[in-house]
Amino acid sequence: ARTVVSVQPSLVCGSIERWGTEEQKREWLPRLCAGEALGCFALTEPDFGSDAASLRTRAKKTGSGWSITGNKMWISMGNVAELALVFAQTDPEKKHKGLACFLVPTASDGYSSQEIHGKLGLRSSDTAEISLDEVEVPDEAMLGEIGDGFKVAMSALDNGRYSVAAGCVGICDGCVDASVAYAQERKQFGVPIGSFQLVQELIAEMVVKRDAARMLVWRAGELKDRGEPNTIETSIAKYYATEAAVRCANAAIQVHGGYGYIDEYPVERYMRDAKITQIYEGTNQIQRVIVAKALVDRSGA
Repeated sequence: ARTVVSVQPSLVCGSIERWGTEEQKREWLPRLCAGEALGCFALTEPDFGSDAASLRTRAKKTGSGWSITGNKMWISMGNVAELALVFAQTDPEKKHKGLACFLVPTASDGYSSQEIHGKLGLRSSDTAEISLDEVEVPDEAMLGEIGDGFKVAMSALDNGRYSVAAGCVGICDGCVDASVAYAQERKQFGVPIGSFQLVQELIAEMVVKRDAARMLVWRAGELKDRGEPNTIETSIAKYYATEAAVRCANAAIQVHGGYGYIDEYPVERYMRDAKITQIYEGTNQIQRVIVAKALVDRSGA
């Protein structure tokens, strides 16, 4: 469910609302916001994820609009979406200045998708590989202008990263609740394991990480609500909350012992679902770069 919340309102609807024409908004936003139609954000490719300026998907100008050819990978909701925000390069020599975003109905000729199987986590979330073979769209399908594609992607990811961070606070919270309950019911040496200080230490560390992650998410959210710049604060929240989720899930499994390694309890799923949060919406290595570069640039170094 969190994947839908992240993709639909943040990446898809938010991008159309910010960059779309009035005609594009009227055509898509009512049904997308009502949940009558789903959208996907087709940025990542088999060979390019963080390096968005080097996308191989091409958009060629035609007499009536654009012809898009390429492949996309790891696209959430790509098999069930009615609309795809497809990022394509119009001129490779221009790098990010040639990148454009197109509103592509998934029923278009030449558009196809295939479900990705065998995922470690997010098993209830649809993930697709998308192929575009000379998909024709009109000029009116471009979101913004040529060169705006990079800006569309980066502004959308700011919102997507916030959603991921908030979801990770939920994972941390689930780990705390499950561990406290288990520590009270599970007995060893005739007493609940929660009475042992090393188990208490694991739970205390989870609580601190959860609360710190929540505060960072709240800080970024307050800036977003005020309409103020928040890229750095959002990157910090995404980085810390996702790291916290993985560490909390690992600690929760430790509290549960062997039972944490099987699906009788929820903590093994928390671990599987938490891992991907360190990767998508910009890897945590990218978040470190964003934070550090902003500070270095600000200081004039």
